[in-house]
Amino acid sequence: MYKNDGYVRRYSEGFKLKILAELSTGKYSKKKLAEIYGINRTTMNEWIKKYDRKDLMNTRVLVETQDETTRLRAGQCKIRVDKYFSLISLHGIREHITAFTPQGDI
Repeated sequence: MYKNDGYVRRYSEGFKLKILAELSTGKYSKKKLAEIYGINRTTMNEWIKKYDRKDLMNTRVLVETQDETTRLRAGQCKIRVDKYFSLISLHGIREHITAFTPQGDI
């Protein structure tokens, strides 16, 4: 594993491209290549940026449908309401608010 032993390491262009080529095959992960060659993963990320190989960067893809978004927002709203009423119940005034809500639903 990579150790910060105070030495500045310089890698040749060929070596950097070799590491990126191995990474692009998918045979090894960044973590595994870092262990094999004793390179810090952050260094590999710098090489990926330098050589404009964004396809090798770890990316997160978020796919949501409108239904999921609506469901998540409704859940968040319910959590906020539940927190609000739990605070109110600590002060003993929940009964008073129930009388003023439609059908007494809380």
